[in-house]
Amino acid sequence: MVTMKSVQTGAVGTIDTVDVERPVAGPKDVLVRIRACGICGTDVTFLHMGGMPSRAHLGGEVVPVPLGHEPAGELVEVGAEVTGLKVGDRVVVNPQDAPTGIIGCGGRYGGMSEYLLVENAVPGRSVAVFPDTVPFDVAALNEPMAVARHAVNRSGAAPGDKVVVFGAGPIGLGAAIWLKLRGVEHVVVADVIPSRLETALAVGADAVLNPAEEDVTARLTELHGEAANALGQPRAGTDIYIDAAGAPAVFTATVNSAKWHARLVMVAVQKKSDAIDLGGMLRSELTLIASQGYPTEIFEVTPELVEHHERFARLISHRVPFAAAGHAFELAMTPGAAEKVVVTFDEQSP
Repeated sequence: MVTMKSVQTGAVGTIDTVDVERPVAGPKDVLVRIRACGICGTDVTFLHMGGMPSRAHLGGEVVPVPLGHEPAGELVEVGAEVTGLKVGDRVVVNPQDAPTGIIGCGGRYGGMSEYLLVENAVPGRSVAVFPDTVPFDVAALNEPMAVARHAVNRSGAAPGDKVVVFGAGPIGLGAAIWLKLRGVEHVVVADVIPSRLETALAVGADAVLNPAEEDVTARLTELHGEAANALGQPRAGTDIYIDAAGAPAVFTATVNSAKWHARLVMVAVQKKSDAIDLGGMLRSELTLIASQGYPTEIFEVTPELVEHHERFARLISHRVPFAAAGHAFELAMTPGAAEKVVVTFDEQSP
């Protein structure tokens, strides 16, 4: 049996790097040699749980989860019935198009492995090819940037809008990039970590604010002008609020600042809170829009990621070799220690 190394959840808060059987591509499949794989907040959630309940709705036994749903690599095997793909193609992967379960999120396979089997491979649906002008670590941002793109699409942002993005992690910064690429007039990024605000300016945000040091409403009014809510009370002229932070304070700041008919897009995983001011939402007729995943965006983003790859590369704070995967996950689990961690794989021959 030919084996490979794969990362899965271990005891609570830890990973295990295990030897598993290396998959073989069937007639309809491709085998990807992984060159880079990002770490996401979802991976961290699995680590905190020590895996995934085998029957979540029944509270079943927690079982290990193969990790990694942000992979990029090159094809080393292509099934005889696969068309439009060839050995040597550099690809990003749609983790949700897997018949054996979402890659890295409870499915049979995880992208934080030396090799990944993509079943029933179809270009443009399960994988997309990208050129060698783009480093593998930047290509691995394709999946989270699709999440960010969907949030921007859900917002309906137009060039004349004024937008604030709360949370300067990868999703928030990705949203800021997409907003500017679609010509949005003014984009503000809010975060409490100064280094993240510096990155926000570097990727194209028009302004930043630190809610720990500044009054959000006053700062947004300064940047976006003064407007009013449905009762005529003064509010900031911000049209769209994007929550990529998931903190209850973001809802409070938004409701306190929102003008009549402002929109709030919720893309971050939310922390439970009983402090949402529904009356304040009513007074602004604030529209709450939820944004989940990427129904159509997974490969819509790829051409622009390729074109603007140097800008997106700024989102990566740490590149860690696969041999030190444990350290990579420790960084990702430590609040404030890293922005975006990408695990890289060596270039040796298979």
